[in-house]
Amino acid sequence: MRICMYEDPKDMGFHAATIGAMRIRKALATNESVSIILATGASQFTMLETLVAQDIDWSRVTVFHLDEYVGLDMSHPASFRKYLKERFSDKVGPVRAFHYINGDAPDLQQEVSRINGMISSSPIAVAFIGIGENGHLAFNDPPADLETKDPYLVVELDDACRRQQVGEGWFASVQEVPTHAVSMSIPQILKSACIVCSVPDIRKADAVYMAVHAPIDKFNPCASLRTHADCYLMLDSSSASRIL
Repeated sequence: MRICMYEDPKDMGFHAATIGAMRIRKALATNESVSIILATGASQFTMLETLVAQDIDWSRVTVFHLDEYVGLDMSHPASFRKYLKERFSDKVGPVRAFHYINGDAPDLQQEVSRINGMISSSPIAVAFIGIGENGHLAFNDPPADLETKDPYLVVELDDACRRQQVGEGWFASVQEVPTHAVSMSIPQILKSACIVCSVPDIRKADAVYMAVHAPIDKFNPCASLRTHADCYLMLDSSSASRIL
């Protein structure tokens, strides 16, 4: 795991996008098309602003997104589909495909099976992800399933995770945060050829410490990143404060 630290979180986001874009272009140089994973949340704002401005033939790129709340309509301000449509899809124009997770599908298990089938046949060139305040990757809160063979799972969100969503302003109260989500599994995330993990803010300092120093087990989900051969942990001075 490569640790990259920047004073300004905007510099962190800029360099995260630049590294990821370089890897996408490299993959496109030898493949007709490539697939990537996009995350959401406050940690990805600057990264996405920079990424959409990169010189990339997006018509050759298939996009999967990391997670989505169960039961939340796409029009809801906290919908991750809405987030990615507004901050990515609407800005880059047509991509080869964008496989949104329909968390409000009438048959949720059928939806999970559909998205599992899609990603199982799509090697991932770059995964743009973050880390939660409780150390989660995607919505895999501790204790996380590190052994599953399923690319996507239905998971229950713990209290710390739900409080984070309120703290970031996506919901007015914890009671409004859905209790479950469809989440990409940690084994699936780790299959990506390159992982670019952006983690700004003092709120994430404990999670960064976990990623760098905690045992690699189900109680420390983000520590699993240390097992990946090509992972960039992108930090600002605040989030890196406990490992300096």
